[in-house]
Amino acid sequence: MLGFLIPKIKMHDLLPLLAIALIGAVVAGIYGICHDHITYSIGPEYFTRLKFRQFHYVDFGFPDRILVSEIGFLASWWVGFAIAWLLGRRLIPGQPRSIAYRQIAQAFGIVFGCGFASGLLGFAYGLWRGPKGNYLDWEFATQRLGLTDIWPFVRVAYIHNGSYLGGLVGLIVALLLIRPLRQGSKRGTPYSSPLRHQLPPIQS
Repeated sequence: MLGFLIPKIKMHDLLPLLAIALIGAVVAGIYGICHDHITYSIGPEYFTRLKFRQFHYVDFGFPDRILVSEIGFLASWWVGFAIAWLLGRRLIPGQPRSIAYRQIAQAFGIVFGCGFASGLLGFAYGLWRGPKGNYLDWEFATQRLGLTDIWPFVRVAYIHNGSYLGGLVGLIVALLLIRPLRQGSKRGTPYSSPLRHQLPPIQS
């Protein structure tokens, strides 16, 4: 596993791999910004009582929505970088760039699709529990954070946890479903060694 994470990378693969990882970080960061603005609208106290304290070092006195954007990006970019790095390590070496990039885009679609769907499930579960549900397990949060309304806080927590879990599941699914083609082959065409075309036919 360590050799996969910190491998010997050929120089002609290194720049595309880094570029894919950076693009993944930016895409995930933008997704995180949009995600957190939506969840801030659902449960502001999840941010004002929790996330703002965790990310106090980026609070420069701007309006809350600006801080939400900063938190959304900082909490998500590294996930996109790591996912893109793993996908790039698997799909870029030994393949034509066009095929590798298309596969990586498909894999990212699976990851974000699973993350989004899982976040929706978390949202639905929070709605199902309702404002009068039993939230004794969250009493520590109410007391420690001084919450005034536990239900929106819990709903947002379900959404965030579901999104991270869904992203992990999506990555596993993408790695299982999308595999690099054998070098020198085309989709649906078995690999053929170039030596076969160089050897003279066998005379009987």
